[in-house]
Amino acid sequence: MLQAGNRQFKLDLAELHAICEANYARLLRLFPDYETSNYREFQLGPARVRLEVLERCRYTTIFRLTQQHAEARWLGGLRVEVRAYHDAGMLEVGSFQSHRRIQPRYSYPNDKMHQQDEKSQQNRFLADWLEHSLANGHSSHPVSVGT
Repeated sequence: MLQAGNRQFKLDLAELHAICEANYARLLRLFPDYETSNYREFQLGPARVRLEVLERCRYTTIFRLTQQHAEARWLGGLRVEVRAYHDAGMLEVGSFQSHRRIQPRYSYPNDKMHQQDEKSQQNRFLADWLEHSLANGHSSHPVSVGT
């Protein structure tokens, strides 16, 4: 039984899918030549960002996104692994910093003190970070995208 003030958490699957679809499109704008190139680097303010292909399969690609040398007080060493599902057009966080295999939802409290919507929060953060990278990233090597 739930106590006063506690509500059962419900995962909003439609919202999560929309975020993952938008993140897929954002990543492809940042790294359009991922099929022929293994990495892409650019500056994001004082930080150096690297998008790297870890594994290519027929329907999926696993990427590692890293941000280094940023101001130590704000994301000094961001590391996120994501899986792109090409047939579905979705991008999902697989690991965030050192946390792997995040469940879609958690009971709260739990042993690792994950938020109930930890996976959704990570994917929303990725959306904000990718959008920020698109708006503010600078590369010395422009990418030409064929039509």
